[in-house]
Amino acid sequence: MQWQSFSEFIAMGGRGFFVWGSYGVSFLLIAAELWLLHQRRKQSLQRLCQLQQIEKD
Repeated sequence: MQWQSFSEFIAMGGRGFFVWGSYGVSFLLIAAELWLLHQRRKQSLQRLCQLQQIEKD
């Protein structure tokens, strides 16, 4: 497809809201998944440190 202007590209032939909306939702879900993975990793490392302290005592 070829567009005559940037605004036509953004409009995507009248379907821009759905196209860019789906990109936006996908980006938010991927970002949320990465953040949740980071939080789980952090919790796991903290739990491992606690278990090591318990074993030392």
